[in-house]
Formats: sequence, structure tokens, C-alpha cells
Amino acid sequence: MPHAAFRATPLALALATILTAPVAFAAEEGPALPKKPTDLDKVEVVGKYDEKPASVKYTEPLRDTPQTITVINREVMDEQNLLGLRDALTTLPGITFGAGEGGGGYGDSITLRGFNASSDITTDNVRDSAQYSRTDSFNLQAIELVNGANSVYSGAGSVGGNINLVSKVAAMGEFTNVQLGGGTDGYGRATLDSNIELGDNAAFRINAMAHQNDAPGRDVETFERWGIAPSIAFGLGTDLRVTLSYFHQTDNNIPQYGLPYFSAYGGPLPGTRRENYYGYANVDSQDINVDMLTGVIEYDLNENTTIRSLARFQNVDQYSVVDAPQGTWCLFNGVNPSPTTSACLVGQAPGTFLPGNPSGPRGYVRDTQNSIAISQTDLVTHFETAGIEHALVAGFSISSESFDLDTGGLFPRRANGTNAPLPPMSISDPNNIYTGPRNYTRASITEGSLDNQSAYLFDTLKFDERWMLNLGARWEHNKGDSIVDTYSVVAGPAFGTSTGISTFENSDNLFSYRASVLFKPVEAGTLYLSYSNSKTPSKASVNGACTAQTCNVDPETAANIELGAKWDVTKTLAVTGALFRNDRQNYKVADPGNPLNPSGEQQLDGEARVDGVSLGVAGQITHDWAIFANATWLESEVLHGVSDYVAATVGDPFKGLPISGTPERSGSIWTTYDLDRWTFGYGVTYQSDYVFYGNTLATSYGNVHGYTTHRAMVSFALNDQLSFQLNANNLFDKEYYVRVRNNGWATPGDARSLVLTATYAF
Repeated sequence: MPHAAFRATPLALALATILTAPVAFAAEEGPALPKKPTDLDKVEVVGKYDEKPASVKYTEPLRDTPQTITVINREVMDEQNLLGLRDALTTLPGITFGAGEGGGGYGDSITLRGFNASSDITTDNVRDSAQYSRTDSFNLQAIELVNGANSVYSGAGSVGGNINLVSKVAAMGEFTNVQLGGGTDGYGRATLDSNIELGDNAAFRINAMAHQNDAPGRDVETFERWGIAPSIAFGLGTDLRVTLSYFHQTDNNIPQYGLPYFSAYGGPLPGTRRENYYGYANVDSQDINVDMLTGVIEYDLNENTTIRSLARFQNVDQYSVVDAPQGTWCLFNGVNPSPTTSACLVGQAPGTFLPGNPSGPRGYVRDTQNSIAISQTDLVTHFETAGIEHALVAGFSISSESFDLDTGGLFPRRANGTNAPLPPMSISDPNNIYTGPRNYTRASITEGSLDNQSAYLFDTLKFDERWMLNLGARWEHNKGDSIVDTYSVVAGPAFGTSTGISTFENSDNLFSYRASVLFKPVEAGTLYLSYSNSKTPSKASVNGACTAQTCNVDPETAANIELGAKWDVTKTLAVTGALFRNDRQNYKVADPGNPLNPSGEQQLDGEARVDGVSLGVAGQITHDWAIFANATWLESEVLHGVSDYVAATVGDPFKGLPISGTPERSGSIWTTYDLDRWTFGYGVTYQSDYVFYGNTLATSYGNVHGYTTHRAMVSFALNDQLSFQLNANNLFDKEYYVRVRNNGWATPGDARSLVLTATYAF
């Protein structure tokens, strides 16, 4: 079977943005069928340049789509053994990760081109805004990274872009792939992907997964999960097509929180080891259950017009108990490394850590539930007026989300409500077993709701073979609330005592748009100039904080301008480039002490900017040699980091600083070479240093060190059915740190690991 491609779009000018292989998602065309083992690791791009992004809102091939879109397809995920969303995005430049903390729970925390994108995740182009860990890609056909302000396509938010997960679905064709894997760090994995035809126009597909592993290089963290995803499609190849699919995944993990990290000490504190665990191994947990039911109906009104309607219900339950490494550290020389104080606590022994003292989440419980019901309908039509060809998409979406969060602590409290003392830990050899009493004390119950109604219109106008105009607009009404019931945490009742309920509401009408002009000097190449914006209301996500200081503030605005080129250098090799500016034109900042603002409401006085260049190349250099490479340069700057009042009275300490968590340079390359039944792959990922600070410079933790990691793969196809693949991640066992937290800790990147996978296809 020919390889499904991954491709980038072209570069012209020596500007650049990452764009990789488009993988189309359409039930009537069928999924990219798994290849025989003899083809497993080849990356062929032949015949794939006319593919387009998965969303029906994009009507043109990627080459003629005026935006930087990077696609990691199934082949790339399999070749590099990329299992979770974080694994996959780590291989792309311009992305960093937070510690996973947030009001909505522990989970994926993503910064894209300098701006938070944790709520800008969609699955099959509809919202998936719950904060949880997306740990497995067994049911994904592709991951699409759309760069730049993008509310017009994906809805409220999307300041730096959005991430779309493309699910596998049933289609015509028959295949079965079974994979078994084993490796270092307790790695064990089994997957099944089988598609069966049910007559001439129907098909059934099932994906299943069971997995376990320890965190490479760590003593305690473990990950266990299983999942199943059946789908059935009717009417394939006819005018009326119906697809029903269900997804379930259960995780039982010990979450990663990492080590004490202070840049003044070169990163991790003296005396720490990468293996150390500063939580409680017998207490910490993360249990996740995800259920998603989706139905899609597509009907061809005629050869030029199709109507498509999607309905989905999704529920995400997550229960976590965490012990973040926060408290007071006292080095062997008696110095406290915190940038806010240099003193150890009275009586604290050198070389020790006092967990949760004076503050910090120890035995901290979050019990969350996120639910969403959404309906989205699109009409796609092609027609001609006055010699101008139109590809028009009109649609609307209605969604309703709910959120419930119960927080509290497992460990005893003092009579005044503060943490009771916990036994000190050795910095160099922490005792991570908790032997004290446990009694849950509730801190708060939060309920949230978010309703959104939107309507949108897109049109691509083709004037002739060379010139195109792309226009789009979206209007949406976004309304949500947050209801917080706060509990006293003094010693006494097991669940504390309610001290009162606070209700905050937000309602906004949002308008976003984009406009692009495209010029095609030749059929194989496109030059474009585009402008788009985003709107972010105070209640942008159902689990987002909405308080008296924020709920009535007008929506934030961001804008993206991009000049780029996409070029098919040969029939099998594409390059892409873009020069862009992403402006966060006004964001909320605190306004303390302003006599003209007695309510303390935050002000839209913040402004930040990212100028960037991005380059990408993907495809076949020769018939046997494939490449997938991306590089990004980001120059970020805070233009205004405090309210106008604060700037006028005490100055703006943030002005001129780089945006926190934004590396200036990053890039990756993955290349494979095929020798008959053997395939060899090698990859390098690089990220430069970046600064990291909290809401005030007093909590700055300085530079986060950059890193370079390597990965390798070799596969052998024994015959047309059976193949073996060996993957090595972090080949040279580089010690590096990611997911930095401004409380003084960071998570070590995975140590070297080896995985051997056997694939049987029939």
C-alpha cells in the first residue's frame, strides 16, 4: 500500500513557518490504510500534495491554504513512537509546556508561540477544552498544529493558534494491525487497529490499546491506561453517509511534578538527583476517564454542494492527589535558594526540605468533571459568479459545557487552617512514603457553565490561475458563569464548613475575521499575505477562572499577520516558509491602588508581541530517503506589562522583557532511509534557553536551560505481514528540564529509553 504522506508547504523568500504533512479526514474517502510491514517505515509523499486540513472550513489544499499548519500524521507518530499529545508536540518548535497546574486540574499545559493554548485544543474540529492529560494517540490519524491567532476557525481564544486532533474512523477497505511492544522502564504495550467492510457501502473499525510504563529516569512515577474506540459508517460512496463513533480511555497514573529548580543554582538544587521524588509515592495519583460519543451525517445535495452535521457528547472525569515540591529548602550551607528570601526556617537542618511549610499543595485533592454537548453544521458549496470561482462554507455551532470541581486536602490542618507540620525530607535522599493520618478537608466547590452559539462564513475566490482571495468571519455569543462555594479549612468537621457562595457571570458577543491574498506564480507554488484576529472573553473556557476582578472586563484581542510561501520543489518534496507577527494587543492586568478604579477590576492595558520566522521541509529527497524538518525563530517582547496607572506611578518592570516561557530558537529534524526490508531513522530536537517568571518579577526563576536530544529507529520487515521496530529516545541520555513552575520546581525530561515493537498486519 502506498504510504500516506506527510508534507510541509513551501518556502519562498527565506522566511518561514512550520508546515508538515497534510492528512485528510473524510469518511467517504476512507482512512489512510495501514501499510504492510515491508512499507511500515517508508515516508512517501507521492500523490498527496492535494490534501487539505481535516476541517471542512478549509476548502483548499494545504499548499493553497494561507496559514502555517503543521501536521504530524500517523506514520510520523509510529516511526518515532510518539504516544501522547505532549510527546508529539515536543518534536515541534515554538512550543513549551507548563507544570500542568491550573484551576481546572492537573493536565496538558501548552504555550504556543509565547501564548497559552491549554484551552485551544479541538478533537475533529470541535472543542475539547477540559484540562487533563491526553496520554495516548492510539485512536488518532493526525495532529494538526494551526499557528497564529485563529478564533475565526476554532472559536473564542486561540491567541497563538490551536491544536486539532484527528480521529480514526471506519471506511472502505479491509486491514488488521496488531502491535506488541516491550522495553526499558517497565514498558509494555498492545494495540489493535482493524477495519472490516460490511457489504458494499458500510464498514466497521475498532481501535484498542493497553499500556503501562514507568517514567524513564524516575524512581516513582508510573503510567497505566487502556482504551477502546469503535466506529461504524454507512452509505460510504453514496450521497448520504452516516458515521457513529465512541471513544473511551481510562488512566491510572502517578503524576510527574519533578525537582526543585532555581536558575541561580544552574537549575536543579545541589544535592538533587534526576531520580528523586519529593511527593508521596503512596498518596499521589491521577485517575482519568474519558468518554466521547460522536455522530456525523453528510449529504451531497448535488455534485457541488454538501451539508455536514456533527453531534458530540463528551465527559471527562479526573481525580488527582498531588504533592508538589513546594515548601522551604535549606541548602547544606544554610541558605534558602528562593529568590524572595534567603533564610531557612528557624531550627531547620541544612540539606533538608520542609514540605508544605509555610505553604504548598501537599495531599492536595482535585475531583473534576467536564462535560460538553455540541452540534456543528456546515454547508460547503462551489459555484461561479461573473467568471470568479467560489468555494464557500457557511455554518453554525451550538455548545453547552459544564464543570464541577471539588478541592481539598488529605493531611491534617492546624486550628488556624494552615498546614500541619510534615516530617522534613532530605534534599539528596527524600523519604517519599507518607505514614501520617489522612482526613479529607474540603477547601471549595466550584461549578461552571459555558454556552456558546456561533455562526461563520468563509469564501475562497479564484479570479484566475494565479490570484485567489480568502475571506472569513465568525460571530459568536459566549455566556458563562462560575459559582464558588468556599469552605473553612480549620480543624473540625471532616469536610469543613461553608463560608459562603460567590457567583460570577460573563456574557460577550465576539467577532473575529481573517483575510488573505494568494498569488501562484506556478502551479507548484503559492505566495500569500494574511491577516487574522482572535477574541478571548473573560470566560473563555468552562473551567477558567472568572472573578469579581475579571468577569466584567471586555474581551482581549490578538492579531496575526503572516507573509509566507509554500512550494512543491519536486513531486515528492515540499518546503515552506513564513514571516509573521503575533500581537496580543490588550490583555488583562491588575490595577492595584488606582483611586479611579475602587472595584479593583483588571484593565486591558497589557500588550505583548512575538515576531517570528519559521521554516519547514518534508517529503522524499530520493525514493528511499525521507525528511521532516522544522525550525522557528521567535523574538518576543512585553510592550506593556502592568496597568496604565501602575506604569505611571511606579513604572513597568516587565516592559522590554521577553515573554515568559518563549524560546528564541527551536527546531527538529527526523529523517529515514529505506534499504529493502531495513529502514533506519534518526532525529534531533533542539530548544534554546528561555526566561521564566511569574506575575511579579519577585518570583522570577531566571533562565531555563535549553537542550538538544536525539532519537533513533531501526526496523526490519521479516515478510509482508510481520515486522520489528526498535526505538531509542533521548539516545545520549541528556539531562534536561521542562514544565517549569514559578514556585521553584521543574520536571526532568525523560531519560534514555528503548522500545521494541512487533507489528503483524493482515
